[in-house]
Amino acid sequence: MKRMLLILIGMSFVPAFAAGQVVEEIVARVNSQIITRSEFLRSKDQLKDDVKQQDPNNADKLFSEREKDILRDLIDQQLPLEKGKDLGITGDTDLIKRLDQMRKDMKLETMEELEKAATAQGISYEDFKQNMRNQIVTQKVIGEEVGSHLSITTDEQQKFYGEHKNEMEQPESIKLSEILIAPEKPADKPTAAKPAENNTGGPNDGGDSAKNQATDDAAKQAEETAALAAAETKANELLKQIRAGASFEDVAKKNSSGPSAAQGGDLGVFKRGTLAKELEDKTFAMKAGEVTDVIRTKQGYVILKVTDHQMAGIPPLKDVGPKIQDALYYEKLQPALRAYLTKLREEAYIDIKEGYADSGASPNQTKPIETTAAKETEAKNLKKKKKKVLGIL
Repeated sequence: MKRMLLILIGMSFVPAFAAGQVVEEIVARVNSQIITRSEFLRSKDQLKDDVKQQDPNNADKLFSEREKDILRDLIDQQLPLEKGKDLGITGDTDLIKRLDQMRKDMKLETMEELEKAATAQGISYEDFKQNMRNQIVTQKVIGEEVGSHLSITTDEQQKFYGEHKNEMEQPESIKLSEILIAPEKPADKPTAAKPAENNTGGPNDGGDSAKNQATDDAAKQAEETAALAAAETKANELLKQIRAGASFEDVAKKNSSGPSAAQGGDLGVFKRGTLAKELEDKTFAMKAGEVTDVIRTKQGYVILKVTDHQMAGIPPLKDVGPKIQDALYYEKLQPALRAYLTKLREEAYIDIKEGYADSGASPNQTKPIETTAAKETEAKNLKKKKKKVLGIL
């Protein structure tokens, strides 16, 4: 079992001005990378916005509690990226796949169109790709270096289940899928215009008009009856195919008139009391995997499949096992990740400017000795960040 922890990395730069020049103060060095004061202030502003959205009434208190970790989190972002270089993880292949999937989701024909869409939103496409690459590298490093070493035993799952039973209690519910066959609506026919010679207000005009309307109504009623019969016939034919082994989901995608057709007819989960009584009586008496007969509804004829049926009460361990594993995994991941980042700090060269503090610092860290090469790399990185700042002015 291997799961990833998604760490979102947002790199943005806020310019500071002095005599018309952009001034970047370095608050921390992490190996060959630097963290500037503008990045620090940007993260601070972002934290203020986040806590306001999370809990407006306690925003000041939450900000005060988390403010001390701003620099720690910025350093945490850099450490896995540096480790990724050592492990030869570039993220290039996954980046291409993610961008292509994004293109498909946005229904764009080419990658050039995706780039134009990003630019139209005022986003630097190169920065956007770099941030996404950083996310991918971070996920892979944490997955390989931390997640893959975590294990969850049967005893741990059993203990968690026993301790959280009351939280797992649930009402009876079913998950449904549908195939709706709606009758074709007869085309509305315009009423025939009266001949000019009859527009004299003669005594027979009203009678002829009533006869014509009655004839039209009868014809329309006959068409509706025929369409309804055709829909019923088609629904019964589809039900016969399903009972013979055809995939309910495939049949729904190809034939259903309902809005859920593209999802194989999936309607979601329903608790007792949320369905019409006739449907509830039928479906709640069924087991998972069973299919109803053809049912007449206002929309036409429907076939329902119970894809899951959860009884009221506490579900057995086997039914909630995956959820328990996820809960235990993330419960273990947090301290394991913190320990791993502390270890990376001890292996890295980290220098913090006076007046700033890394709340995740290890007592075993050693202050780096600056070399000429390190200073040159730092100067290059600072120059790149200045160019990015100037590029958004």
